[in-house]
Amino acid sequence: MSDPPRRTLAGILDLRPSGQDRWEAPTPGEGPPRLFGGQVAAQALAAACRTVPADRPPHSLHGYFIRPGRPDTTLELVVERTRDGRSFTTRHVTALQEGKAIFNLTASFHVGEPGVDWQLPAPDVPPPDAVAGSARPSRRMWGPASFFEQRPIRANPDGDPWPHHPCWVRLVDEVPADPAEQACALTFISDMGVVGSARAPGDRTRPSSLASLDHAVWFHRPFDVTQWHLFSVDPVSNYGARGLALGTFHDLDGRLVASIAQEGLIRPGPPDWLPPGAG
Repeated sequence: MSDPPRRTLAGILDLRPSGQDRWEAPTPGEGPPRLFGGQVAAQALAAACRTVPADRPPHSLHGYFIRPGRPDTTLELVVERTRDGRSFTTRHVTALQEGKAIFNLTASFHVGEPGVDWQLPAPDVPPPDAVAGSARPSRRMWGPASFFEQRPIRANPDGDPWPHHPCWVRLVDEVPADPAEQACALTFISDMGVVGSARAPGDRTRPSSLASLDHAVWFHRPFDVTQWHLFSVDPVSNYGARGLALGTFHDLDGRLVASIAQEGLIRPGPPDWLPPGAG
């Protein structure tokens, strides 16, 4: 049996117009039986970006996972032009398969303005060249296609089956330097291993069924996803089968380029190979 064609992130984000403010997104059939949530969020943001002037890059997005997405099934993205203001633009995107919504996204875009440049210090961790080993975690989502290289800072702690964070990560494919394209690529990465990292520290090895419920990203400063970034996610609350995690992306110079938040459903039981809607 021959290997499936190698996918690229640029190809995944290459949408086909299907009507006024409507696009169809690629959903390759190889890989697991559920679409990776970061892919759907990135494609939804890409659709929103196509309705906004290039001088207004996205500064934030908020999404809700409604149903598991299915590979090799048409994914339609419908954009609602909510508001076009003097400084901010707002878009709402619904991702549908077979007429049913699987994901909702609201994205906000901002014209560049001068302001104070301040942030908390970056975490003190070894640089990527000092971290032994490497991994391309998207192999388990895309077969031979590996969009990103990942280098976890710590060895597998306490038998944790999701030892992703903190990690250095970078895109191994080329994407345009355009801020909107860069934001879509970072959105793809931003769901990687997050729901697993939302579990309480003492609950990392218990078999669990995991699913992303909602996801938010804030883009703070310009970045290049082909360069190494420190992606760090920590749990902040677990209650009522829901866990909340907060995360950050820092570049090699310690600049905070993006922040994330995600709430996940965490139920005891056998883990799915890939949680519905989540990485």
